[in-house]
Amino acid sequence: MQAYAREHVEGLTALLSLVSLALVFGAVLGYVPETLLPRIDPLIAVIPHINVAISATAIVTIVAGIRAIRRRDIRRHRLLMLASTGLFALFLVLYLYRLSLEGPSEFPGPDVVYQFVYLPVLTVHIIFAVIAVPVVYYALLLATTRPASALSETPHARVGRIAGALWLVSFALGISIWFMLHILF
Repeated sequence: MQAYAREHVEGLTALLSLVSLALVFGAVLGYVPETLLPRIDPLIAVIPHINVAISATAIVTIVAGIRAIRRRDIRRHRLLMLASTGLFALFLVLYLYRLSLEGPSEFPGPDVVYQFVYLPVLTVHIIFAVIAVPVVYYALLLATTRPASALSETPHARVGRIAGALWLVSFALGISIWFMLHILF
């Protein structure tokens, strides 16, 4: 299986990206039937707060992973990037669960803040998150289908830098969106 994946990284990246983005946009657009998921209201209420903690933790693991690879600590880098991926997966499952049952959150603040701060931040967050999905998958698939010694022969390092930057900005903007939705207003 790993040999197949190694030879088909681009195709697997495309497939995983399409499935992931279809799930996200399906939930956003309300295509996931509410009856498909059990409704656990106490969990739904705390998901935004759990997800902000997950996002902050992911920022820490991504930065630590970047520092590890700069120090040539490949083992630690790999563990931290896999942890970041796991955190993102957990974030996404919780986010999609809440979104499927509740829909997108309404902005509770003033219209001027909504129009000139919230929407631009949300737009950049969404764009970066959508772009990050295939870039992260590609870097991850390159890293998990090859020995570390062979990664220098691939675009993993270049793609990983892009993936890390997109991830960091997207998580940070997500935290600022949470702050506007749940603390500021």
